Amino acid sequence: MQNFSINTKTSPDDEQHDSLQAYFKPEIAPDDIEAVFRLKRAQPTIQAFTALFHGSFDGVLVRLMVLRELASDAEAPTFSRADINVKLAYMEPERLETVLARLRTNQLLAWDQAQGVYRVTAMARNVLAALDGLLLLNQNDDDVEMGFLLSQVAGAQAVGGVSAEQLQHLLGRLVELTEEFRDAIASGSEFRLRTAQAKWNAACDWVEKGSEIIHAITTDPLADSATHRAAQAIGRAQSALLNMQGMFSRALNQIERQRVHLGQSGLSTTDIKTWLLQQDDLSALATGALSQPVVPLFVTPAEMIDVAESELLAVRAEATADLLPSGQDAPLTLEEESPMMLELDDWLDRLSSFTTTQGSTPSKPTPVQQTLLPASFAVASYRASLLPLLGDVSESSLQGATAKLARLPILFRSSDQMTRLSDPHVAAISKASLSHQSETEHHE
Repeated sequence: MQNFSINTKTSPDDEQHDSLQAYFKPEIAPDDIEAVFRLKRAQPTIQAFTALFHGSFDGVLVRLMVLRELASDAEAPTFSRADINVKLAYMEPERLETVLARLRTNQLLAWDQAQGVYRVTAMARNVLAALDGLLLLNQNDDDVEMGFLLSQVAGAQAVGGVSAEQLQHLLGRLVELTEEFRDAIASGSEFRLRTAQAKWNAACDWVEKGSEIIHAITTDPLADSATHRAAQAIGRAQSALLNMQGMFSRALNQIERQRVHLGQSGLSTTDIKTWLLQQDDLSALATGALSQPVVPLFVTPAEMIDVAESELLAVRAEATADLLPSGQDAPLTLEEESPMMLELDDWLDRLSSFTTTQGSTPSKPTPVQQTLLPASFAVASYRASLLPLLGDVSESSLQGATAKLARLPILFRSSDQMTRLSDPHVAAISKASLSHQSETEHHE
Protein backbone atom coordinates (compact mmCIF):
# COMPACT_ATOMS: atom_id res chain seq x y z
CA MET A 1 0.00 0.00 0.00
CA GLN A 2 1.50 3.34 -1.02
CA ASN A 3 1.74 6.22 1.41
CA PHE A 4 -0.16 9.33 0.44
CA SER A 5 0.66 12.75 1.88
CA ILE A 6 -0.24 16.33 1.14
CA ASN A 7 2.20 19.22 1.68
CA THR A 8 0.74 22.64 2.20
CA LYS A 9 2.37 25.53 0.37
CA THR A 10 2.39 29.05 1.76
CA SER A 11 0.77 31.45 -0.65
CA PRO A 12 1.72 35.14 -0.97
CA ASP A 13 -1.56 36.09 0.72
CA ASP A 14 -0.75 33.88 3.72
CA GLU A 15 2.71 35.42 3.87
CA GLN A 16 1.21 38.86 4.36
CA HIS A 17 -0.54 37.75 7.55
CA ASP A 18 2.57 36.19 9.15
CA SER A 19 4.15 38.07 12.01
CA LEU A 20 7.75 39.21 11.87
CA GLN A 21 8.76 36.63 14.47
CA ALA A 22 7.39 33.83 12.23
CA TYR A 23 10.30 34.42 9.81
CA PHE A 24 12.97 33.86 12.46
CA LYS A 25 13.97 31.01 14.72
CA PRO A 26 12.11 30.89 18.07
CA GLU A 27 15.21 31.75 20.08
CA ILE A 28 16.04 34.78 17.90
CA ALA A 29 14.38 38.15 18.57
CA PRO A 30 14.06 40.23 15.35
CA ASP A 31 14.77 43.47 17.20
CA ASP A 32 18.21 42.14 18.20
CA ILE A 33 19.28 42.03 14.53
CA GLU A 34 20.86 45.27 13.34
CA ALA A 35 19.50 45.00 9.80
CA VAL A 36 15.93 44.65 11.11
CA PHE A 37 16.39 47.61 13.47
CA ARG A 38 17.63 49.86 10.66
CA LEU A 39 14.76 48.88 8.37
CA LYS A 40 12.23 49.44 11.14
CA ARG A 41 13.65 52.88 11.68
CA ALA A 42 12.92 53.61 8.00
CA GLN A 43 9.36 52.31 8.28
CA PRO A 44 7.65 55.52 6.96
CA THR A 45 9.75 55.45 3.78
CA ILE A 46 9.17 51.73 3.28
CA GLN A 47 5.43 52.17 3.79
CA ALA A 48 5.44 54.93 1.18
CA PHE A 49 7.00 52.56 -1.36
CA THR A 50 4.56 49.82 -0.32
CA ALA A 51 1.60 52.12 -0.92
CA LEU A 52 2.85 52.94 -4.41
CA PHE A 53 3.92 49.49 -5.57
CA HIS A 54 1.45 47.15 -3.90
CA GLY A 55 -1.05 45.53 -6.26
CA SER A 56 -1.20 45.03 -10.01
CA PHE A 57 1.06 46.78 -12.47
CA ASP A 58 -1.80 48.88 -13.81
CA GLY A 59 -2.67 50.12 -10.34
CA VAL A 60 0.98 50.96 -9.62
CA LEU A 61 1.25 52.80 -12.94
CA VAL A 62 -1.83 54.94 -12.24
CA ARG A 63 -0.73 55.84 -8.69
CA LEU A 64 2.74 56.89 -9.88
CA MET A 65 1.24 58.91 -12.72
CA VAL A 66 -1.14 60.83 -10.42
CA LEU A 67 1.56 61.56 -7.86
CA ARG A 68 4.04 62.68 -10.52
CA GLU A 69 1.47 64.97 -12.14
CA LEU A 70 0.66 66.67 -8.85
CA ALA A 71 4.30 67.01 -7.82
CA SER A 72 5.38 68.41 -11.20
CA ASP A 73 3.48 71.67 -10.61
CA ALA A 74 6.05 73.45 -8.45
CA GLU A 75 4.30 76.85 -8.57
CA ALA A 76 1.14 75.59 -6.85
CA PRO A 77 2.03 73.98 -3.50
CA THR A 78 -1.62 73.15 -2.80
CA PHE A 79 -4.42 71.70 -4.94
CA SER A 80 -8.11 71.82 -4.45
CA ARG A 81 -10.20 68.94 -5.63
CA ALA A 82 -11.39 71.08 -8.52
CA ASP A 83 -7.77 71.76 -9.53
CA ILE A 84 -7.03 68.04 -9.46
CA ASN A 85 -10.13 67.28 -11.57
CA VAL A 86 -8.97 69.78 -14.17
CA LYS A 87 -5.38 68.53 -14.17
CA LEU A 88 -6.49 64.89 -14.43
CA ALA A 89 -9.61 65.37 -16.47
CA TYR A 90 -8.84 62.27 -18.57
CA MET A 91 -9.45 59.98 -15.58
CA GLU A 92 -12.71 58.55 -14.28
CA PRO A 93 -13.77 60.58 -11.19
CA GLU A 94 -14.51 57.50 -9.08
CA ARG A 95 -11.21 55.85 -9.97
CA LEU A 96 -9.37 59.09 -9.29
CA GLU A 97 -11.00 59.35 -5.87
CA THR A 98 -9.80 55.82 -5.03
CA VAL A 99 -6.22 56.70 -5.98
CA LEU A 100 -6.28 59.94 -3.99
CA ALA A 101 -7.65 58.15 -0.94
CA ARG A 102 -4.84 55.57 -1.09
CA LEU A 103 -2.18 58.23 -1.42
CA ARG A 104 -3.72 60.24 1.38
CA THR A 105 -3.99 57.25 3.71
CA ASN A 106 -0.30 56.40 3.29
CA GLN A 107 0.94 59.98 3.90
CA LEU A 108 1.93 60.63 0.29
CA LEU A 109 -0.72 63.35 0.00
CA ALA A 110 -1.66 65.60 2.93
CA TRP A 111 -5.26 66.78 3.21
CA ASP A 112 -5.82 70.17 4.87
CA GLN A 113 -9.41 69.91 5.98
CA ALA A 114 -9.58 73.53 7.14
CA GLN A 115 -8.65 74.90 3.73
CA GLY A 116 -9.92 71.95 1.70
CA VAL A 117 -6.69 71.47 -0.29
CA TYR A 118 -4.14 68.73 -0.94
CA ARG A 119 -0.36 69.00 -0.55
CA VAL A 120 2.36 66.69 -1.83
CA THR A 121 4.31 65.56 1.25
CA ALA A 122 8.07 65.73 1.60
CA MET A 123 8.16 61.94 1.77
CA ALA A 124 6.43 61.73 -1.60
CA ARG A 125 8.91 64.12 -3.18
CA ASN A 126 11.86 62.08 -1.84
CA VAL A 127 10.34 58.89 -3.24
CA LEU A 128 9.73 60.50 -6.65
CA ALA A 129 13.26 61.94 -6.73
CA ALA A 130 14.71 58.48 -6.12
CA LEU A 131 12.51 56.98 -8.83
CA ASP A 132 13.31 59.67 -11.39
CA GLY A 133 16.94 58.59 -11.38
CA LEU A 134 15.81 55.12 -12.49
CA LEU A 135 13.27 56.31 -15.04
CA LEU A 136 15.65 58.11 -17.38
CA LEU A 137 14.62 57.62 -20.98
CA ASN A 138 16.61 56.88 -24.14
CA GLN A 139 19.62 55.42 -22.31
CA ASN A 140 21.12 52.00 -21.88
CA ASP A 141 20.07 50.08 -18.78
CA ASP A 142 23.65 49.65 -17.59
CA ASP A 143 24.33 53.37 -18.07
CA VAL A 144 21.29 54.20 -15.98
CA GLU A 145 22.35 51.76 -13.28
CA MET A 146 25.91 53.04 -13.01
CA GLY A 147 24.76 56.63 -13.26
CA PHE A 148 22.14 56.19 -10.58
CA LEU A 149 24.52 54.51 -8.14
CA LEU A 150 27.18 57.13 -8.72
CA SER A 151 24.67 59.97 -8.41
CA GLN A 152 23.54 58.61 -5.06
CA VAL A 153 27.14 58.51 -3.82
CA ALA A 154 27.87 61.98 -5.21
CA GLY A 155 24.73 63.46 -3.70
CA ALA A 156 25.41 61.92 -0.32
CA GLN A 157 29.01 63.12 -0.42
CA ALA A 158 27.90 66.64 -1.30
CA VAL A 159 25.72 66.88 1.79
CA GLY A 160 28.23 65.01 3.95
CA GLY A 161 26.15 61.92 4.52
CA VAL A 162 27.67 59.15 2.38
CA SER A 163 27.43 55.72 3.97
CA ALA A 164 29.35 52.48 3.58
CA GLU A 165 26.19 50.77 2.29
CA GLN A 166 25.91 53.19 -0.65
CA LEU A 167 29.54 52.56 -1.52
CA GLN A 168 29.05 48.80 -1.29
CA HIS A 169 26.30 48.98 -3.93
CA LEU A 170 28.64 50.78 -6.32
CA LEU A 171 31.48 48.37 -5.52
CA GLY A 172 29.27 45.36 -6.15
CA ARG A 173 28.30 46.65 -9.59
CA LEU A 174 31.94 47.31 -10.52
CA VAL A 175 32.92 43.78 -9.51
CA GLU A 176 30.02 42.31 -11.50
CA LEU A 177 31.02 44.25 -14.61
CA THR A 178 34.64 43.12 -14.26
CA GLU A 179 33.62 39.46 -14.05
CA GLU A 180 31.26 39.89 -17.00
CA PHE A 181 34.04 41.37 -19.13
CA ARG A 182 36.45 38.59 -18.14
CA ASP A 183 33.91 35.95 -19.14
CA ALA A 184 33.45 37.65 -22.51
CA ILE A 185 37.22 37.68 -23.09
CA ALA A 186 37.55 34.02 -22.07
CA SER A 187 34.71 33.00 -24.44
CA GLY A 188 36.71 33.94 -27.54
CA SER A 189 33.51 35.11 -29.28
CA GLU A 190 34.02 38.23 -31.37
CA PHE A 191 30.40 39.30 -30.95
CA ARG A 192 30.50 38.94 -27.17
CA LEU A 193 33.82 40.78 -27.07
CA ARG A 194 32.57 43.74 -29.08
CA THR A 195 29.36 43.97 -27.05
CA ALA A 196 31.34 43.81 -23.82
CA GLN A 197 33.83 46.39 -25.09
CA ALA A 198 31.02 48.86 -25.84
CA LYS A 199 29.67 48.37 -22.33
CA TRP A 200 33.21 48.72 -20.95
CA ASN A 201 33.63 52.08 -22.71
CA ALA A 202 30.40 53.34 -21.12
CA ALA A 203 31.47 52.07 -17.70
CA CYS A 204 34.86 53.79 -18.02
CA ASP A 205 33.10 57.12 -18.63
CA TRP A 206 31.33 56.76 -15.31
CA VAL A 207 34.56 55.65 -13.64
CA GLU A 208 36.28 58.85 -14.74
CA LYS A 209 33.39 60.92 -13.43
CA GLY A 210 33.44 59.14 -10.08
CA SER A 211 37.19 59.19 -9.50
CA GLU A 212 37.09 62.66 -7.96
CA ILE A 213 34.21 61.67 -5.70
CA ILE A 214 36.05 58.55 -4.46
CA HIS A 215 39.20 60.61 -3.91
CA ALA A 216 37.23 63.11 -1.84
CA ILE A 217 35.80 60.31 0.30
CA THR A 218 39.20 58.68 0.93
CA THR A 219 40.71 62.02 1.97
CA ASP A 220 37.78 63.03 4.18
CA PRO A 221 38.98 62.94 7.82
CA LEU A 222 35.42 62.77 9.12
CA ALA A 223 34.56 59.51 7.31
CA ASP A 224 34.54 56.36 9.43
CA SER A 225 36.82 53.36 8.84
CA ALA A 226 34.13 51.29 7.06
CA THR A 227 33.53 54.10 4.57
CA HIS A 228 37.28 54.48 3.99
CA ARG A 229 37.68 50.75 3.32
CA ALA A 230 34.73 50.70 0.92
CA ALA A 231 36.07 53.73 -0.98
CA GLN A 232 39.53 52.15 -1.26
CA ALA A 233 37.99 48.91 -2.54
CA ILE A 234 36.09 50.93 -5.17
CA GLY A 235 39.37 52.52 -6.24
CA ARG A 236 40.98 49.10 -6.70
CA ALA A 237 37.94 47.85 -8.62
CA GLN A 238 38.10 50.89 -10.90
CA SER A 239 41.78 50.24 -11.59
CA ALA A 240 41.06 46.60 -12.45
CA LEU A 241 38.28 47.74 -14.78
CA LEU A 242 40.49 50.29 -16.55
CA ASN A 243 43.32 47.76 -16.98
CA MET A 244 41.08 45.51 -19.09
CA GLN A 245 41.68 47.65 -22.18
CA GLY A 246 44.80 45.67 -23.01
CA MET A 247 42.95 42.39 -22.53
CA PHE A 248 40.25 43.46 -24.97
CA SER A 249 42.84 44.57 -27.51
CA ARG A 250 44.81 41.32 -27.34
CA ALA A 251 41.68 39.19 -27.64
CA LEU A 252 40.37 41.15 -30.65
CA ASN A 253 43.79 41.08 -32.34
CA GLN A 254 43.92 37.31 -31.88
CA ILE A 255 40.49 36.95 -33.47
CA GLU A 256 41.56 39.26 -36.31
CA ARG A 257 44.55 37.02 -37.07
CA GLN A 258 42.34 33.94 -37.11
CA ARG A 259 39.63 35.47 -39.28
CA VAL A 260 38.94 33.54 -42.50
CA HIS A 261 38.45 35.55 -45.71
CA LEU A 262 36.55 34.14 -48.68
CA GLY A 263 38.90 34.35 -51.62
CA GLN A 264 39.60 37.88 -52.91
CA SER A 265 36.09 39.17 -52.20
CA GLY A 266 37.05 40.83 -48.93
CA LEU A 267 34.23 39.06 -47.10
CA SER A 268 35.04 37.23 -43.90
CA THR A 269 33.20 34.70 -41.81
CA THR A 270 32.37 37.48 -39.36
CA ASP A 271 30.63 39.45 -42.10
CA ILE A 272 28.60 36.41 -43.08
CA LYS A 273 27.61 35.68 -39.49
CA THR A 274 26.58 39.30 -38.98
CA TRP A 275 24.44 39.17 -42.10
CA LEU A 276 22.85 35.88 -41.03
CA LEU A 277 22.00 37.29 -37.61
CA GLN A 278 20.14 40.11 -39.30
CA GLN A 279 17.86 37.72 -41.20
CA ASP A 280 14.41 37.08 -39.76
CA ASP A 281 13.97 33.63 -41.32
CA LEU A 282 17.11 31.63 -42.12
CA SER A 283 15.15 28.72 -43.59
CA ALA A 284 13.73 31.01 -46.27
CA LEU A 285 17.24 31.46 -47.71
CA ALA A 286 17.21 27.83 -48.89
CA THR A 287 13.98 28.23 -50.86
CA GLY A 288 14.72 27.35 -54.48
CA ALA A 289 18.42 26.93 -53.79
CA LEU A 290 18.41 23.14 -53.60
CA SER A 291 17.02 21.09 -56.50
CA GLN A 292 17.45 17.75 -54.77
CA PRO A 293 18.00 16.57 -51.22
CA VAL A 294 21.53 16.48 -49.94
CA VAL A 295 22.83 12.89 -49.58
CA PRO A 296 25.50 12.76 -46.88
CA LEU A 297 28.45 10.39 -47.32
CA PHE A 298 29.76 8.92 -44.08
CA VAL A 299 33.30 7.49 -44.04
CA THR A 300 34.83 6.17 -40.86
CA PRO A 301 38.51 6.83 -40.07
CA ALA A 302 39.33 3.09 -40.23
CA GLU A 303 38.06 2.83 -43.82
CA MET A 304 39.97 5.96 -44.81
CA ILE A 305 43.22 4.48 -43.41
CA ASP A 306 42.69 1.18 -45.26
CA VAL A 307 42.12 2.90 -48.60
CA ALA A 308 45.07 5.24 -48.11
CA GLU A 309 47.38 2.36 -47.15
CA SER A 310 46.44 0.24 -50.17
CA GLU A 311 46.90 3.18 -52.54
CA LEU A 312 50.30 4.00 -51.03
CA LEU A 313 51.56 0.41 -51.30
CA ALA A 314 50.35 0.14 -54.89
CA VAL A 315 52.25 3.29 -55.89
CA ARG A 316 55.41 2.08 -54.17
CA ALA A 317 55.19 -1.34 -55.86
CA GLU A 318 54.93 0.25 -59.29
CA ALA A 319 57.82 2.62 -58.60
CA THR A 320 60.19 -0.14 -57.42
CA ALA A 321 59.14 -2.95 -59.79
CA ASP A 322 62.15 -2.52 -62.15
CA LEU A 323 64.65 -1.36 -59.53
CA LEU A 324 65.05 -4.53 -57.48
CA PRO A 325 68.59 -6.11 -57.70
CA SER A 326 69.12 -9.60 -59.01
CA GLY A 327 69.33 -12.42 -56.50
CA GLN A 328 72.67 -13.76 -55.15
CA ASP A 329 73.57 -16.90 -53.32
CA ALA A 330 74.24 -16.46 -49.66
CA PRO A 331 77.92 -16.99 -48.72
CA LEU A 332 78.83 -20.21 -47.02
CA THR A 333 80.28 -19.94 -43.54
CA LEU A 334 81.84 -22.59 -41.38
CA GLU A 335 80.62 -22.55 -37.81
CA GLU A 336 83.44 -22.82 -35.33
CA GLU A 337 82.77 -24.78 -32.22
CA SER A 338 83.24 -22.83 -29.01
CA PRO A 339 85.87 -24.02 -26.48
CA MET A 340 83.14 -24.62 -23.94
CA MET A 341 81.31 -27.04 -26.27
CA LEU A 342 84.56 -28.91 -26.83
CA GLU A 343 85.08 -29.12 -23.09
CA LEU A 344 81.51 -30.46 -22.66
CA ASP A 345 82.12 -33.16 -25.28
CA ASP A 346 85.37 -34.13 -23.57
CA TRP A 347 83.54 -34.29 -20.21
CA LEU A 348 80.84 -36.56 -21.70
CA ASP A 349 83.49 -38.90 -23.09
CA ARG A 350 85.19 -39.05 -19.71
CA LEU A 351 81.92 -39.86 -17.86
CA SER A 352 80.97 -42.43 -20.49
CA SER A 353 84.31 -44.20 -19.96
CA PHE A 354 83.60 -44.07 -16.22
CA THR A 355 80.37 -46.02 -16.68
CA THR A 356 82.12 -48.53 -18.90
CA THR A 357 84.86 -49.04 -16.35
CA GLN A 358 82.39 -49.51 -13.49
CA GLY A 359 80.31 -52.03 -15.41
CA SER A 360 76.82 -53.15 -14.55
CA THR A 361 77.66 -54.61 -11.13
CA PRO A 362 77.42 -52.44 -8.03
CA SER A 363 80.77 -51.01 -6.97
CA LYS A 364 82.16 -48.70 -4.34
CA PRO A 365 81.29 -44.99 -4.94
CA THR A 366 84.09 -42.99 -6.50
CA PRO A 367 84.97 -39.61 -4.95
CA VAL A 368 83.95 -36.85 -7.25
CA GLN A 369 87.38 -35.21 -7.32
CA GLN A 370 88.77 -38.20 -9.17
CA THR A 371 86.52 -37.41 -12.13
CA LEU A 372 86.80 -33.62 -11.95
CA LEU A 373 90.59 -33.43 -11.57
CA PRO A 374 93.20 -32.92 -12.75
CA ALA A 375 92.05 -29.69 -14.39
CA SER A 376 92.24 -25.94 -13.95
CA PHE A 377 89.95 -24.25 -11.47
CA ALA A 378 87.71 -22.90 -14.28
CA VAL A 379 87.35 -26.31 -15.96
CA ALA A 380 86.78 -28.07 -12.64
CA SER A 381 84.09 -25.53 -11.69
CA TYR A 382 82.41 -25.96 -15.09
CA ARG A 383 82.36 -29.75 -14.73
CA ALA A 384 81.02 -29.50 -11.15
CA SER A 385 78.17 -27.24 -12.33
CA LEU A 386 77.02 -29.97 -14.74
CA LEU A 387 76.90 -32.77 -12.15
CA PRO A 388 73.35 -31.89 -10.84
CA LEU A 389 72.05 -32.67 -14.35
CA LEU A 390 72.82 -36.37 -13.92
CA GLY A 391 69.51 -38.23 -13.70
CA ASP A 392 67.42 -35.09 -14.34
CA VAL A 393 64.22 -36.41 -15.97
CA SER A 394 63.12 -33.13 -17.55
CA GLU A 395 66.56 -32.50 -19.05
CA SER A 396 66.92 -36.06 -20.36
CA SER A 397 63.79 -35.66 -22.50
CA LEU A 398 65.45 -32.93 -24.53
CA GLN A 399 68.06 -32.96 -27.31
CA GLY A 400 71.69 -31.95 -27.10
CA ALA A 401 74.84 -32.57 -25.11
CA THR A 402 73.32 -31.78 -21.72
CA ALA A 403 70.48 -34.21 -22.45
CA LYS A 404 73.05 -36.96 -23.12
CA LEU A 405 74.66 -36.09 -19.80
CA ALA A 406 71.33 -36.44 -17.99
CA ARG A 407 70.71 -39.88 -19.52
CA LEU A 408 74.01 -41.38 -18.27
CA PRO A 409 73.49 -44.20 -15.68
CA ILE A 410 75.47 -42.41 -13.00
CA LEU A 411 74.22 -41.59 -9.52
CA PHE A 412 75.53 -38.33 -7.99
CA ARG A 413 75.45 -37.84 -4.20
CA SER A 414 76.73 -34.79 -2.30
CA SER A 415 76.93 -33.45 1.27
CA ASP A 416 77.58 -30.14 3.01
CA GLN A 417 80.98 -31.19 4.36
CA MET A 418 84.24 -30.15 2.72
CA THR A 419 87.43 -32.18 2.12
CA ARG A 420 90.84 -30.64 1.55
CA LEU A 421 92.87 -31.58 -1.54
CA SER A 422 96.54 -31.41 -2.53
CA ASP A 423 95.70 -30.14 -6.02
CA PRO A 424 97.60 -27.06 -7.30
CA HIS A 425 94.37 -25.38 -8.49
CA VAL A 426 91.63 -26.58 -6.08
CA ALA A 427 92.25 -26.34 -2.33
CA ALA A 428 89.01 -27.95 -1.11
CA ILE A 429 85.84 -29.45 -2.50
CA SER A 430 82.48 -30.65 -1.15
CA LYS A 431 82.31 -34.30 -0.24
CA ALA A 432 80.49 -36.03 -3.11
CA SER A 433 80.61 -39.30 -4.99
CA LEU A 434 79.71 -40.88 -8.30
CA SER A 435 78.52 -44.43 -8.57
CA HIS A 436 77.23 -46.62 -11.37
CA GLN A 437 73.46 -46.91 -11.44
CA SER A 438 71.93 -50.23 -12.31
CA GLU A 439 69.50 -50.56 -15.17
CA THR A 440 66.57 -51.06 -12.82
CA GLU A 441 67.45 -48.01 -10.67
CA HIS A 442 68.01 -45.93 -13.77
CA HIS A 443 64.50 -46.57 -15.13
CA GLU A 444 62.87 -46.05 -11.73
